[in-house]
Amino acid sequence: MSGLKLGRIVEERPVKLTIDLPAPVYRNLMAYGEALAHETGEPKPIEPARLVAPMLARFMATDRGFKKGRQAQGG
Repeated sequence: MSGLKLGRIVEERPVKLTIDLPAPVYRNLMAYGEALAHETGEPKPIEPARLVAPMLARFMATDRGFKKGRQAQGG
């Protein structure tokens, strides 16, 4: 699988967030972590918890409505 929207995961100081995910979403995160590890040459699958923040950041960065609203608020 190539052309994933995420690249290598950068380590940053985390902020704890506890969420409940539907089982299919968790399974897809597991599969994505495996694909990303394969694509980036990581020796083992990326844990789902490490994928959530970069995925959300990517989603928000490409959401035109969100960006437009943030600009209108001065953020």
